[in-house]
Amino acid sequence: MLVIAGHFKVPADQRKAFVEAHADLIRRARAYPGCLNLSISEDPFDPSRVNLMELWESEAILEAWRKISNPPKTDIQFEGGNVQKHHISHSGPPF
Repeated sequence: MLVIAGHFKVPADQRKAFVEAHADLIRRARAYPGCLNLSISEDPFDPSRVNLMELWESEAILEAWRKISNPPKTDIQFEGGNVQKHHISHSGPPF
C-alpha cells in the first residue's frame, strides 16, 4: 500500500480555483480500482496551503492511474511545500 501525503503552497488568491479545478480528478480517482482515497483540500489556517492525501493499493495501480489521470491544466504555480510517498507494509485501527 502507498500513502502520498503532504502539502504545497499556491498563491492565496488562486487556491480556491486550484482546489475546485481538481474536483473531477478526485471523483475519477476515487472511482478507479485500487484508489482507496484521494483528497486535495484547502488548509483551514494557511490561505496559501493545499493539503494532499492519497491512498493506493499498490505502486503499479498508482502508475497506471497516472498514465490516464489527465490532471487539469491550471497554470497555477506551486510556491513550495512538502509531499512524500510512503510505502506501507502494515496497517491497523488507530484506536
